[in-house]
Amino acid sequence: MGKIIAIANQKGGVGKTTTSINLAASLAVLEHKTLLIDADPQANSTSGVGFNPKDIDASIYECIIDGINPRDIIKETETPNLYLLPAHIDLVGAEIEIINMPQREQMMRNCLAPIKDEYDFIIIDCSPSLGLITVNSLTAADSVIIPVQCQYFALEGLGKLLNTIKIVQSRFNPNLDIEGILLTMFDSRTRISKQVVDEVKTHFQSMVFDTIINTNTRLSEAPSFGQTIIMHDAASTGAINHLNLAREILNRNNIDNANTESK
Repeated sequence: MGKIIAIANQKGGVGKTTTSINLAASLAVLEHKTLLIDADPQANSTSGVGFNPKDIDASIYECIIDGINPRDIIKETETPNLYLLPAHIDLVGAEIEIINMPQREQMMRNCLAPIKDEYDFIIIDCSPSLGLITVNSLTAADSVIIPVQCQYFALEGLGKLLNTIKIVQSRFNPNLDIEGILLTMFDSRTRISKQVVDEVKTHFQSMVFDTIINTNTRLSEAPSFGQTIIMHDAASTGAINHLNLAREILNRNNIDNANTESK
């Protein structure tokens, strides 16, 4: 039974796409068959694993709007066990097109239902908004990870997102859990980073992942090569952080894996 995890925050630039790509890659190299779904019209997850969005003929948009079988458009990436359901700029128009459709919040869930059990994990990279596509992603998901950058204004808008999650739980998906809050872009040289970590941990306590994603040059440059951090530089801090995050998620879900022990 596959677990669907949405990575969501309506605030842009908090590390959603970086987390989505590299968490999916980390779960994949830990020998869990993983599908990365790009549900962001910017299609950065698509380009971040080596595909040019302009060359994509069919995407998640066609699955939602036209009912295309997702199996027909899923692409295999160069990272072992990692697959991609790509996005396209057309996804911008999907919110307008589905607004009058019946069960408009359930469309992604219905689209993923036939393939859910074919993967151990499905990671959805949500768009930086609280629109219908993000609501669709949360309705389809079993849990949500909320990335929060260790910078000023970090908690800005977090209340709105938590409120949206409550609405989705009450109306569309009562089984939606918060997998955890993930602190990203941590810079140990700055006082503000440490203050944000303390503040978030004081507010949210056990909801916060122990793993913190550090600011890392190799992590920032990997997407420009169309590679996950695992393929770009497996020994970098960014790779180690995301592998630790993957192990923490496996532990939280009581999933044993011979490869999850630190080497």
